[in-house]
Amino acid sequence: MALFNPSRDEVRDYFFNAWAKFKAQQALTDIEKIGLSVMLMHPEYHAILDKPEQFKHQEYFPEFGETNPFLHMSLHLSILEQISINQPIGIADIYATLKIKYQDEHKAQHDVLECLAETVWLAQRSNSGLDAAHYLQLLQQKATQ
Repeated sequence: MALFNPSRDEVRDYFFNAWAKFKAQQALTDIEKIGLSVMLMHPEYHAILDKPEQFKHQEYFPEFGETNPFLHMSLHLSILEQISINQPIGIADIYATLKIKYQDEHKAQHDVLECLAETVWLAQRSNSGLDAAHYLQLLQQKATQ
């Protein structure tokens, strides 16, 4: 698996394999433990994770209101990584504020996800890199609303 640019199938295999190991009560790697924490926050995806042969190649169409569970969980992993290394600088403190605000890690992470999604969309639209300052500004607004 490519470390920073896994294929769609590699991402899905990561989730399916970690879930299967969890269900079989096998030891998980540290990265699988982080992924499991995300999977456990999303019981609505457990039936999908239980059926890799059915869902490994499933297409999801946002234009029809479908959420791609693997993309969604991957975004959670991305923000948890950002928070763990405090990049962009300040995200860890803002996340801590959001956790206090909501008293719920999942809700706090979803606020961060919304800001990340908007920042990525703007970068794609303008064909530019991610604007960390704008991302942090969006996060700060969430924290103070």
